[in-house]
Amino acid sequence: MGDSLAEPERLRSLHRVCVGAEPDEAFDRFASLVRHLLDVPVALVSLVDDERQFFPGQSGLAEPWLSKRETPLTHSFCQWVVLDGESKVYSDARAHPRVRDNLAIPDLGVVAYAGMPLTDADGRVLGSLCAIDTEPREWTASELAILADLAAACSSELRLRIARDLAEEARRTLEAAHDQLGLLAELTETLAATLDMDEALSRLAAAVTPRFADWCLITLIGEDGRPRRVAAAHHDPSHAAETLELSRILADLPAHDFLSRVVRTGRPDRGHTAAVRDLDPRVDELIGRLGYAGHLTTPITAPVTSRVLGAITLVNRPSRDAFTEADERTAMDIGRRAGLAVDNSRLYRQQRHVAEVLQHSLLTELPRIDGLELHARYLPAQAGAAVGGDWYDAFVQPDGSVMLAVGDVAGHDIEAAATMGQLRNLVRGDAYGRDDEPGPLLTQLDLAARGLGMPATASIVLAKAQRTVDGWTAGFANAGHPPPLLLRPDGEVEVWWEKPAPLLGLGRGRKRDTYRREAPAGSTLLLYTDGLVELPGRVIDDGIEAIAGVLRAHAGVPGEELCERLIEAAARRADDIAFLLVKIGSAGSSTSDD
Repeated sequence: MGDSLAEPERLRSLHRVCVGAEPDEAFDRFASLVRHLLDVPVALVSLVDDERQFFPGQSGLAEPWLSKRETPLTHSFCQWVVLDGESKVYSDARAHPRVRDNLAIPDLGVVAYAGMPLTDADGRVLGSLCAIDTEPREWTASELAILADLAAACSSELRLRIARDLAEEARRTLEAAHDQLGLLAELTETLAATLDMDEALSRLAAAVTPRFADWCLITLIGEDGRPRRVAAAHHDPSHAAETLELSRILADLPAHDFLSRVVRTGRPDRGHTAAVRDLDPRVDELIGRLGYAGHLTTPITAPVTSRVLGAITLVNRPSRDAFTEADERTAMDIGRRAGLAVDNSRLYRQQRHVAEVLQHSLLTELPRIDGLELHARYLPAQAGAAVGGDWYDAFVQPDGSVMLAVGDVAGHDIEAAATMGQLRNLVRGDAYGRDDEPGPLLTQLDLAARGLGMPATASIVLAKAQRTVDGWTAGFANAGHPPPLLLRPDGEVEVWWEKPAPLLGLGRGRKRDTYRREAPAGSTLLLYTDGLVELPGRVIDDGIEAIAGVLRAHAGVPGEELCERLIEAAARRADDIAFLLVKIGSAGSSTSDD
């Protein structure tokens, strides 16, 4: 017994022949050879599926069958060749119990029939090469041998086409695998480029659309199991807002089947349009506009615990192929990479919060000083642990002079912050209550830093401000730090350049010099770290001039507003920024602090 007409592997082979009920030159030639060599009125190359037979090759067929090139199985003798897996020969079909009621006899005039199996490389019978006569006929052994030889040649043509289709499918599969590997590699790089959760989700949605799906929805769930973050993307930018609206509607609905099932089981879910019907009238309306034939929802899983953090729903429109098992495996990999990015973002936020609390605990609360108005800012680098070695300090000496300091310990991490805390305390402890000028104080600080084995180098500018009749005078020392800036009452900016001095920790006992400048009432003094003046691809002098321009342009604004203008002028922060802004008045003038 041959294969069942509906046997899946046979139907797949039949599909791979890539022909239908349309003329095919090669198969028409086989039919023509049979007709002429056997001298019959009709010859057919007949392929049989589970519902019909169709004729890619024919010779002598009359209308209306010539145009249709197919019949239902009620008109098929060839189905028995397939079902029995062997040739069928009838001298007079009207007398044979199995086929005498077949409608091919009255409708196509089939009386005598000889059909040979057409097979694929695995021996599955796909149809028949047959000769038909409208009169009773005794088929000779020679005629049947010719028909069998031609059927073998016709089978070779079928097998060649199947092999070609298999090779093309293998090529497409290889290309798809290559594309998906490329997608995964790009996705890893894309997600690694940011630690911001919302940005990571948006990048993920954009990366998979339209390469892997026509549109997608991403949902993260909270500890209570309810959606708390959503992102969406559509291959057509004009539908972006509607796609995001749909994701928000779904997030607000009671847990819908396919999403809740994925979250509950941690396994992907493939479905079609019916899976999202009747959820909400707004959903039906939106998916109609967005285009929806099927979806693949995959979990977003944490890398260590495998806890489900959310889900990615990939959607294809009717014009795109349905999702496959290979797509499902790729989607699972995407979900794992997304889970790693989500987990990294969560850990980063926790670390950043701890770091910010630590950093601000190490920074000084500015004193209120008669005649001076003090403002300060600290901003961590835009990438990193939100903590670093930049710092500022200000305190009043017993004699009424004011010590001002801004420094920068190398690094942007917890170790740099810890070293900064030690250095700040050394400055305070060594300077408080002493009459020494900043130069000798930095010399002693250099010795202490090296003697105590502080693990990093640092730059620092230390200034001592003292009152004069017309304002203040500032003595300062600089250890490898950018020069202070003074905005004078006339709007000019002084850059307090002095000869370069080594970083703190590299002085090797060298005495530090003290330099003195006048700071008249109405001036503004700015001490800062290099993060404020570093410009990508430019020398630091250009950055200093840019900040000097900001001071000139905003000479009359209040101190807090001036601080904001300075921050706005800074380039994207690859480094920490710390600065101390001192607006200089006269004794008895009003003061404020930040």
